[in-house]
Amino acid sequence: MNLSKIFLHDYAGHPFQAELSRALAARGHQITHAYFEGDAGPKGALEHAAGDPGSLTFAPVGIGETYSKTSFARRRFQDLSYGRAAAAAIVAARPQIVVSGNTPTESQVYIHRAARQVGARFIYWCQDFYSIAVSKILSKKIPVVGAGVGLYYIALERAQMRDADAVILITEDFAPQTRAWGVDPAKLHVIPNWGAIDQIPIMPKTNAWAAEHGLNGKTVLMYTGTLGLKHNPDLLIELARRYRDRPDVVVVVVAAGIGVSRLEAAKAAESLDNLRLLPLQPFDRLAEVLASADVLAAVIERDAGEFSVPSKVLSYLCAGRPVLLAAPQANLAAKTIAAERCGLVCEPEDVAGWVAAADRLLKDGAEAGVAGRAYAERNFVLSRVADRFETVFEAALARAR
Repeated sequence: MNLSKIFLHDYAGHPFQAELSRALAARGHQITHAYFEGDAGPKGALEHAAGDPGSLTFAPVGIGETYSKTSFARRRFQDLSYGRAAAAAIVAARPQIVVSGNTPTESQVYIHRAARQVGARFIYWCQDFYSIAVSKILSKKIPVVGAGVGLYYIALERAQMRDADAVILITEDFAPQTRAWGVDPAKLHVIPNWGAIDQIPIMPKTNAWAAEHGLNGKTVLMYTGTLGLKHNPDLLIELARRYRDRPDVVVVVVAAGIGVSRLEAAKAAESLDNLRLLPLQPFDRLAEVLASADVLAAVIERDAGEFSVPSKVLSYLCAGRPVLLAAPQANLAAKTIAAERCGLVCEPEDVAGWVAAADRLLKDGAEAGVAGRAYAERNFVLSRVADRFETVFEAALARAR
């Protein structure tokens, strides 16, 4: 395709999106990769490194204060502030194409508006239905008012998708919802997420990071990434309870988010010395971190599980370790793990099944880990992903407005 000036906005700053920007810039596109610098979740390699193309720019976007994960009212105003800041970055860059994903619905309003202001094509990258997740959470917290607020967010997200020049879905399972919203099927493109496999090679379990944290010689169940509203920390506590009388087993949680406080409280109250809590680690050590585990765990609540796909699972597959997942069976990650036999899945409420699955994987999970890595090597080919994105760009640029 003809070379383009592209503003790729990934609010979360995840690893695989950053690698996509590198791949597109290597093809000659001028890429501005923007992300929220105040988001506490795991980040990819978001600085210009040796060997990166000169046409690649990383643009952290901030709001000048700590982002609140606990106060909805404060968080809403911060989302608006972030949207305005991201919009200003778009206006300054004046791209031909704006791609935006993982973004709070009200922040996306400003990003969408800025794309139109500069005459850029707007591509909505649907990682999950943010508005539906918010609606479910608010309806539980404040039943009457929350339902009304949820409808407002759904109306916003629906309008953004309907006006977009292209919509990228990470799974065909999302298509029925977009059809229900009246999104033109002709502008829908399905591109599954992938893991940053080139950055997460297979490494030995005995490694420098494991040694630094006293994990060499231990049997390790590990959770990494965000612990937010859609993740149940109690399942990780159950693992620590299960193995508290086995000195060879530790449950390691490398995480950020409101769920960490729940783990800290349980660790202190129940003297769960086998529960190790660590902050998020630098991306350049992620391969070592994941390699230190015997089993890698992920959780997602039922309310979020229909549409939200835990991206950490993709990194787990790259690492070649068996995956223990609590998620609805209809979730894309759950279906992948079951189909590829790269781990075990239980329903989010099935505590007994969760613990039993952990037992099974600790005893005999090696083949599942090998299967996960094989799946990653077959499917996480960045050149093919970049080809598919270029096809979307061409379609968006050709679309009449």
